[in-house]
Order: sequence, then structure tokens, then C-alpha cells
Amino acid sequence: MDIVWITVALIFALIFVMIFLSFVPIGLWITSLASGVHVGISSLIGMKLRRIQPKRLVEPLIKARKAGLDMSLSKLETHYLAGGNVDRVINALIAAQRSNIEMPFEKASAIDLAGRDVLQAVQMSVTPKVIETPVVAAIAKDGIELRAKARVTVRTNIERLVGGAGEETIIARVGEGIVTTVGSSETHKQVLENPDLISQTVLNKGLDAGTAYEILSIDIADVDVGRNVGAQLQMDQAEADRRIAQAHAEERRAMAVAHEQEMKAAVQEMRARVVEAEAEVPKAMAAALRDGKLGVMDYYQLQNVIADTSMREGIAKASAPAGEAKK
Repeated sequence: MDIVWITVALIFALIFVMIFLSFVPIGLWITSLASGVHVGISSLIGMKLRRIQPKRLVEPLIKARKAGLDMSLSKLETHYLAGGNVDRVINALIAAQRSNIEMPFEKASAIDLAGRDVLQAVQMSVTPKVIETPVVAAIAKDGIELRAKARVTVRTNIERLVGGAGEETIIARVGEGIVTTVGSSETHKQVLENPDLISQTVLNKGLDAGTAYEILSIDIADVDVGRNVGAQLQMDQAEADRRIAQAHAEERRAMAVAHEQEMKAAVQEMRARVVEAEAEVPKAMAAALRDGKLGVMDYYQLQNVIADTSMREGIAKASAPAGEAKK
């Protein structure tokens, strides 16, 4: 019986040890002890109960202590529970310490929680970054278009990293400075002869105000001559004026045609009235003969006058030149 109870006790002990080892990361605890960082078993069990992977906090803590940073496990746990990247924050603090950049844990964690890459920010603060702007088109006062591309060397401003504008704002402001400089130049040759005008104008505007970066230099990488916009605008204006004049001419022609049609209609109406009046002449003459107002001799005399007039018109047409006769 004793052997049976001893066997059962050993089995329960083995099961308990296995459950304990599966729940408590003994290997991580031993690693922390070997690294000189004391992390209690109770702290590891508490992290397990709070559904925190102890490895994600203990390893960054060991790294920070080895780098000489005064870091506590509670700070790392608080940042982890807030949704931050603990390992990236520790790497950034180590990089800042090696570069003699003052950065407390609170600021690094705030930058990380703001969605910024705090490690990249520290690296850019040590090694400046070059931002290349897209091609910016601007037109000088003489109407010639210039296409310029700039390279902006920036360095991260740790103090303004939280709440500061990003690279898009820098690129937009540099493009605005290029357009302003080229647009205020009398001729495009001034900009081609001295591209530093663009750099000086842009730098004097203080374009890095309110941004997360500090502009170190602005270099004009390329300037190309584009279209002659002034000449194109003049050509477009001349074409528009021609179309307007043509429209006015068409309007006048239409009015003239309408007036001509009205005159033809008036002439036809007058001819109709004349024909109508001529048709009344025989009736009037018959009435005059019947009433005795016109004698027979008067009528014959009138016929002789009409015949004489017709004869004279025939002689005049016969004696006229061929061209006039045709007319």
C-alpha cells in the first residue's frame, strides 16, 4: 500500500510540476537572474494572469538594464497595456543614449503611442534624411514655364514630433516656394542662371515651422524649360477674337439676308398691287366710255400713244449694244 500511495503522490507531484512549468516561464526567470535583472516569480505569474506575454517585457527590460537605462517593469507593462511597442521604445532609448540625445521614457512612449516610429525618429535625428520633391511646374513673368525638382535635407525635431506635420507638408511648402520664386522672376533666364534663388527664398520662409522636422538645406536637383505659356495664351486669345469677329460677321450677314428678303417681299407686294391696279384700268375706261366721260377719239388717241411708246422702246433696244441689250 505504501508503494501505491508513493506512486500516486509522485504522479500528482509530476502533474503539478508540469502545470506549474507550463504556466510559469521558469526559463525566462532563470535568464533574467543570469542577466542580473531580478524578476520575481509572482510578477511573471501576475503577467500571465493579466494575459501579458512575459517575454515581451522581460527581454526589453534586460536589454535596457544592460544598456545602463534605469527602467522598471511596471513602466514597460503600462506602455504595453496601452498598446505600445515596448521593444521599439527600448531600442529608441538606447539609440538616443548612444547619440547623446536627451529622451526620457515618457516622451518616447508618447511618440510611440501617437503612431510615430520613435526608433526611426531617433535615427533621422542622428542621420538626416533627404526628401525628393516631385516635379513642380511654375511660370515666369515672360510666360515661359519652368519645371523644377528639389531635394530637401531634413532632421527630426524630437520636441515637435508629437503633433507636428509630416513629410507631405514639407513637400507642399517647398513646391509653393518654387512657384512663388519662379512666378516673381521677370524672365525665366534669371532662374536658370541662378537656381539658388529658389533655395534662398524657400529657406527664408521658415517652411519647417509647425512640422516634425528641421530643414537643413534645400538643393535644386533639376530645372527644365517647358512650354511657352504666354505665347500659347496669346494664340488662344487671337483665336477667340477671330471666332467672335466671325460670329459678328455671320450675324450681320444674316441680318442683311433677312433685310433683302423683306425688300423682295415688299417689291413683290408692290408689283401685285400694280398688276391689280392695271387690271382695274380697262374697267375704269369702260365705265368712263359708258358714262360719257371719255370719248371714242380720246380712247384712240390713248391707244396711239401706247403704240408709239412701245415702238420707241423697241427701237431703243435694237440700237443698244449687244451686252446692254442682254441686260
